[in-house]
Amino acid sequence: MPHTTLVSTAELARHPEWRVFDCRHDLARPELGAQQYAEAHIPGALFAHLDRDLSGPMTGGNGRHPLPAAEVFIAWLGRAGLRPGNQVVAYDAGGGSSASRLWSMLRWVGHEAVAVLDGGLAKWSREGRPLTADVPSFAPTTYTGRARVALQVDTRFLEQHLGGSSVTLVDARAPARFLGEAEPIDPVAGRIPGARNRFNSENLAPDGTFKDAAALRKEFLAVLGDRDPAEIVHYCGSGVAACHNQLAMEIAGLPGSRIYTGSWSEWISDARRPRARGPA
Repeated sequence: MPHTTLVSTAELARHPEWRVFDCRHDLARPELGAQQYAEAHIPGALFAHLDRDLSGPMTGGNGRHPLPAAEVFIAWLGRAGLRPGNQVVAYDAGGGSSASRLWSMLRWVGHEAVAVLDGGLAKWSREGRPLTADVPSFAPTTYTGRARVALQVDTRFLEQHLGGSSVTLVDARAPARFLGEAEPIDPVAGRIPGARNRFNSENLAPDGTFKDAAALRKEFLAVLGDRDPAEIVHYCGSGVAACHNQLAMEIAGLPGSRIYTGSWSEWISDARRPRARGPA
């Protein structure tokens, strides 16, 4: 049975045949992840750069981390030597925010056997597990995936459904950003009207691993009420932390939510789109 949400460090250590991707990224220092990967990474891992591999070109109106065209992402998977039957494990420095972006994108193109390493490289390193600077080589493949549009929504969709009862937005950013009290990254503070807040860091236990399924389910239902998970659309600043909430809902047994990848950074690119600040 494929792993589709989380794997433990012990499970990954038992399966050197699994395909591993290092997704470390620092928003303030975009090349830091690649530098850290070159110094040391989990054996067998290839590097997935958030800006170059997991995002498309920015136009000034499509957010800070727009989705690449599906065929471009699928071609990258082929260059990485991925095959449809491979079990993929994505990891980052710790909490899984960047890794969950790759997790979500692989599901977007139909690759279900993908999981995030619970606790990431931080837990792997604390346990004294092996690291290497060797870059593995995999024979290229012709990966045959296809984008599943039902897992993503765009700005036009939100504009058409904003204020309606069929979609509930969940904002993954810190409460101060959600309330519009602070905005350290984007030029405009606030949120999309009608959104509810679930700071994605709340998905984690103090040791940096995900909370258990029962705890996550209870906490998400406190935010969502009786909403159908299929009506939930996650967003954040640029469509990365939103994937962490999507993963947490899957762990909690609340499958089917979607991602607005453009997120706040795309929404505010047009001043005519409504914005909200203050208590929800």
